[in-house]
Amino acid sequence: MKFLTPIAAALLLTLALPARAIVGGGAPSAEGVGRAIVTIAGSRGNFCTGTLIASKLVLTVAHCVQPGATYKIVEYGAEKQPQLRDVKAVAIHPAFNMQAMLAHRATADVALLQLEAPPQGKIPALLGTPQVPIVAGGRFTIAGVGVTIRGEGSSAGTVRAAGLIATGRPGTLQIRLVDPVTQGNRDGLGACTGDSGGPVFEDQKGGAVIVGVISWSTGPNGGAGCGGLTGVTPLTLYRDWILQTARAWGFAL
Repeated sequence: MKFLTPIAAALLLTLALPARAIVGGGAPSAEGVGRAIVTIAGSRGNFCTGTLIASKLVLTVAHCVQPGATYKIVEYGAEKQPQLRDVKAVAIHPAFNMQAMLAHRATADVALLQLEAPPQGKIPALLGTPQVPIVAGGRFTIAGVGVTIRGEGSSAGTVRAAGLIATGRPGTLQIRLVDPVTQGNRDGLGACTGDSGGPVFEDQKGGAVIVGVISWSTGPNGGAGCGGLTGVTPLTLYRDWILQTARAWGFAL
């Protein structure tokens, strides 16, 4: 029990802080894409999103699972009480650069978690890469956990999704998404702290597949906050590393 206490405390502290998640009215998504999404809590107080891509394999971002901390998967019981599940191993892409990510530049912000046991009630999502060419106006769906209203921790713990479109010059290194209604110029749908590591889906033949992960966000017009840009690391350059790491752990994707 002593091992679990710091992480449980970190989770509760994070939920109480004025953190941010998908804002602007992101719809709850218990089914569909939401059935693959898990909550990741760290002993340093960070709180992120991950996606199940095999029975005991979770995809997330590198900046959420840095060395020197312990990470757990959070499951919620019938009465929304958090229960912590063990992570067996963490793999961070060797090319990840924290300074680049913090400056909103492209980097290998990708990581995998190997779990001790399959999460209850979750179904793995399909892994893919964006259809090329990636063009401005292309449609994607993001999803994540965390609070939906700044400062209201009670709004956390529900998977929410939002439909966004690519803006600027999207490519295989980075994709920037905006709310199609607000275009990033005023408050709209978008990802924030707590959604980091969340999946970015694209509808392809056969259904929705994960084509990227949420790395960073801004407020309107590139300012501080959320509801402006959502920065995505596409999996185009990193899918082979994911497959190789999964195979080394005994998972065939």
